[in-house]
Amino acid sequence: MPDIRHAPVAPTRSRPVAAGETVDAHRHDQHQVLYAGSGVLAVTTRSGTWVAPPTRALWVPAGTVHSQRADGRLELHTFGLPPADNPLGLSEPTVLAVSPLLRELILAYTRAPREPGPARRRLRAVLLDQLRASPQRPVHVPAAADPRLAAVCDILRRDPADPRTLAELARHSGAGERTLTRLFRAEFSMTFPQWRTQLRLYEALKLLADGAAVTTVAHRCGWASASAFIDVFRRAFGHTPGSWARSH
Repeated sequence: MPDIRHAPVAPTRSRPVAAGETVDAHRHDQHQVLYAGSGVLAVTTRSGTWVAPPTRALWVPAGTVHSQRADGRLELHTFGLPPADNPLGLSEPTVLAVSPLLRELILAYTRAPREPGPARRRLRAVLLDQLRASPQRPVHVPAAADPRLAAVCDILRRDPADPRTLAELARHSGAGERTLTRLFRAEFSMTFPQWRTQLRLYEALKLLADGAAVTTVAHRCGWASASAFIDVFRRAFGHTPGSWARSH
């Protein structure tokens, strides 16, 4: 990525972010935790895009070159950790589940006043304990390295509702269905249907954050019916899309 901005310290802060606002490629010398109290936050690297609605947080390891995008009315909370302080032991971006307790800890830690002292150190210690206990709950849309695989992925990124099978899409890629099936597993550790579902969930979150109706989202993202979309969304996030949209 050209013109990469180097920000040595990952700031501890809470701030509103306008819908559609982006942050160009940059990196920090510290690990960074990003949490959207409302809206949807996406972090993109060369390896793909990680997506976090308010029930998730994003872990970005120190030195990772990444860009950011906000969808919906986003309240962004961020804080950094020294490179030697990695409570998760993770070396790549990761999406983590955010429990009600972890949410309140992040909000308290990132909001002013942030005066140093024993109380803040205790708050930080409990926050790190909760991070260690957070399971990984990814919405991850990997990016392809192989140009044949990338050609198929680009078609679906442009139109997530495209109903064509992998065999049909293969005609536009210069590779056969079997080769593409192998590439999905080799590069993404996913099947083609799993990758397409991740892409559709990401697009659905963006549309819901912008206020689109559930039936509209289901149609634009390729589900056969609103009920089918609701079922997949509930299994992924623990809420129906309607209840999620109303609460965020």
